Amino acid sequence: MRIATWNVNSIGPRLPRVLEWLGTVQPDVLCLQELKSGTDAFPVDAVRELGYETAAYGIGRWNGVAIVSRVGLEDVTRGLTGEPTFEDKTDARAIGATCGGVRLWSVYVPNGRELENPHYDYKLSWLSALEATVREEQARGLPFAVLGDFNIAPTDADVWDIGVFAESTHVTEPERKALAALRDLGLSDVFPRPLKYDHPFTYWDYRAGNFPNNKGMRIDLVYADARIAGGVTDSYVDRDARKGKGPSDHAPIVVDLNLGS
Repeated sequence: MRIATWNVNSIGPRLPRVLEWLGTVQPDVLCLQELKSGTDAFPVDAVRELGYETAAYGIGRWNGVAIVSRVGLEDVTRGLTGEPTFEDKTDARAIGATCGGVRLWSVYVPNGRELENPHYDYKLSWLSALEATVREEQARGLPFAVLGDFNIAPTDADVWDIGVFAESTHVTEPERKALAALRDLGLSDVFPRPLKYDHPFTYWDYRAGNFPNNKGMRIDLVYADARIAGGVTDSYVDRDARKGKGPSDHAPIVVDLNLGS
C-alpha cells in the first residue's frame, strides 16, 4: 500500500497539479489539507475519473481536509472528539476513514499565529482533542496513522535556522509536548528521506529564494502505530512537487507499506 499526505494550499488552483501527481505517483490513499473549499465544492468527479473515492470536509475559504482512496473508503468521521472552537466557530481540520483495512486520519493543525495570540491557545486545545481522538480510534484495533500538516517542527533540526524561529510558534515546548503525547500512545514519527539535501523539509515559504535555498521546515508529518511503522519499506518527501509554476508551498510525503497478510 502507498499512502501520502499533502497540504495543497487551495484545491481549486492546485487541482491540475494534484490530478497529474495522482496519475504519476499513484498512491492508494492521499490525505489532503488546506482545501480552502466547502465540502460540496471538492472536485469529486475529477478524482473519480482516476479511480479514487473521496471523503471531504470543508467550510469554504478556510482550512478544509479530505481523503481520496482507491482501496475503499468506509466509516468516515469528520471532526475530533471534544474539538474546540475558535471565535465560536468549528474549523474543518480533521477527517478519518478506513481504507483497505487501515484507519487513517488527515489533519490540518491550527497554525497558532503568535504566542500571545488566542489562536495559539486554540492550537494547544485542538491538539489535546486530537490526542483524545487517537485514543478512541486505537480501540478499533485497525492499523492506524495520522497524517497531515501538524504546523509543528518536532526538533530544532526540522527548521532551517532555529535562531529565526526561537521566539515563534511551531517550535515551542508545549507544541512539541503535544507530539510527544502522541508518541506516548504508541505512535512513531515516520521519518522520510529527502530527495535533495540532508534533511527532509516539507514546507518552504513563497518568499523569493526560500525554496531553492532550502530555507524550509519539516511540519508535515506521518504518525503511525507499530503495525504501520514496522511495515514501511520507503518514505520520502516528493520535493519535485514543490517545483514549477503555481505550486503549493508544501511538498507531499509518500510512504510505501508492506503490511503482510
